[in-house]
Amino acid sequence: MSDFEPFYDVSRSYEDNYEQGPFGAFAEALKDGNGADAAGTTSEGALATFLGQPVNLPFGIPAGPLLNSRFTTAAFRMGFDLATYKTVRSRAWGCNPFPNVLAVHPKSADGSLTPGSAELDEGVLADTNYEQPISISNSFGVPSQSPDVWQPDMRAAIEAAGPGQVLVPSFQGSRVEGMSEEEYIADHATTARLVKETGAKLMVMNTSCPNEGHNRLLCHNPLLVGRITEAVKQEIGDIPLMVKLAYIPSDDALELMVRSTVGHGTVQGFSTINTISAKLVDANGNQALPGAGRDRSGVCGNAIRGAGLDMVARLAAIREKLGLDFKINGVGGVVSPADYQAYRNAGADSVMSATGAMWDAELAHKIKASR
Repeated sequence: MSDFEPFYDVSRSYEDNYEQGPFGAFAEALKDGNGADAAGTTSEGALATFLGQPVNLPFGIPAGPLLNSRFTTAAFRMGFDLATYKTVRSRAWGCNPFPNVLAVHPKSADGSLTPGSAELDEGVLADTNYEQPISISNSFGVPSQSPDVWQPDMRAAIEAAGPGQVLVPSFQGSRVEGMSEEEYIADHATTARLVKETGAKLMVMNTSCPNEGHNRLLCHNPLLVGRITEAVKQEIGDIPLMVKLAYIPSDDALELMVRSTVGHGTVQGFSTINTISAKLVDANGNQALPGAGRDRSGVCGNAIRGAGLDMVARLAAIREKLGLDFKINGVGGVVSPADYQAYRNAGADSVMSATGAMWDAELAHKIKASR
């Protein structure tokens, strides 16, 4: 892997990537100056859609590695027709200490992780030996610039989209010490309003990072997510809202999530999955990522594809059972055209790849060529 340069350089700090990135083929795409890549329409010659917006192909990059408008513009030029602007907050928020990304090596023959398995708590090997098919740690802590920085940059990102391409803003609320539940709900609504002010045509609300404390996810509280989305919709009106989910093992809890949001008319889609939390260890069994509270990390990439496909299929089944109209965006372990098609076959209306795209800047072109 030494001869390949991911567009997010894992050997540099988040701050360095934000200021100096993207790298590799994405950096070359920015130099090219030819504008966005509008090639690769659907095989029927008609545009697909994403939450009502026309797209050449419903494939792109989810929240995470596209740190600012330079990254999203490069993604468009590399043929990713959906580019998600990294999750923003109502206030500046620092990043976890470097390093944030390590290569992760599950024990299974196919490199997969199973939600709920003992391996997640016993320890998964993590090091700097990046091998295909790639799985990595995601230990950033959802950093954000302040709104006075990200709002004008998000506007620029939206304007850089080419024909059949859409900038997808991601946001979340921020829980700080002493904050009441009502204040936490209000912070989500405030952040959504700030996103709306950029001219966003749709948005994704992240409920799949540990906002509620160590190893607790907002998406594990469907009723609270329902209350938050009601407050958010009061701010954004008819702008479509998608909710980002982690893996939810219980069918009953997943159905309650759908009933509490789509059932109330506040949500138009779900994006799933984010990462799978695992204890990461080095070759000696010691904590792989330095610092207090970092014994566990979200794992993404090849290791979570099975869990992502499972969540998409279960959501599709609930959609059919309840007769509700909502979109499903499949995320997790997409590293090839076959993975894209597997998600579509499972019921996904659109598909995104973060880790796979980082290690293969041509992934969108390959998927379009395979259709």
